[in-house]
Amino acid sequence: MKRKNYPIIAITGSSGAGTSTVKTAFSHVIGRENIKTVFIEGDSFHKYDRYEMLKKVTEAKKKGGYLSHFGKEANLFDELAELFKTFKFTGGGKRRYYLHSEEEAAGWEGLKPGQFTPWEEIKEEYDMLVYEGLHGGVEEVAPYVDLLIGVVPIINLEWIQKIQRDRLSRGYSTETIVKAIKSRMDECRLYTPQFSRTDINFQRIPTVDTSNPFIARDVPTSDESLVVIRMKKEIIKKYNIDLTYLKLMLEGSFISRRNTIVVPGPKMGLAMEIIVTPIIQHLIKVGE
Repeated sequence: MKRKNYPIIAITGSSGAGTSTVKTAFSHVIGRENIKTVFIEGDSFHKYDRYEMLKKVTEAKKKGGYLSHFGKEANLFDELAELFKTFKFTGGGKRRYYLHSEEEAAGWEGLKPGQFTPWEEIKEEYDMLVYEGLHGGVEEVAPYVDLLIGVVPIINLEWIQKIQRDRLSRGYSTETIVKAIKSRMDECRLYTPQFSRTDINFQRIPTVDTSNPFIARDVPTSDESLVVIRMKKEIIKKYNIDLTYLKLMLEGSFISRRNTIVVPGPKMGLAMEIIVTPIIQHLIKVGE
């Protein structure tokens, strides 16, 4: 039996920001609640594959401009919005995959890392869609999102995480990664407004020195961090979220504002699960 509507949750944050940690927490909730979920990676809605993007960036530089995955010109916002809209009302839509590594590309004949798989229809029956990527809250797609979550570590920590991940997991040189970071700065005008639209923000703050992110050898661990969780007052009211209860449940946490709680880094996953579980339960029930 088809649902009346299909909830969409968007987890938005830049590459290396920690959105994967949020996705893991969601996976725990979804598994416990037995909710069949389709996960969509934002990378699959980039406009150019890795090799085309390098050419486009070079062309832009020659003309005195810039291009990065943060900007609208390098992404398929209309196609992403169409997927969200179609899924929300029918449970279907078109998707594809971006192949990050040799391992991911191994299952696709004729394709190599940095390329996209062909577009395909979502044919299985799902209860919910979860998006993880850069642009879950841009103007084109935000109207179709039922719960928008931002993951925004302070900027130096974000850069450290990206440098370490791209260097160790994706084989990029530190020089290449630093150039990519610098090229994105001007496009933050499109990217950052999303975090004023988010229903919940998780911002990790290190408690160790990150003054020069470009020479840092290690990413600060969760034990060396605090997480600031800000929720819209409308969300707190709608879902009856009790910050005092959260503070009691999460040892070492404290309430800094009426809609903000600060928790120790290792408690981030647990805090997330406690907060989002009743919201997901509600969204699923409303759509039945």
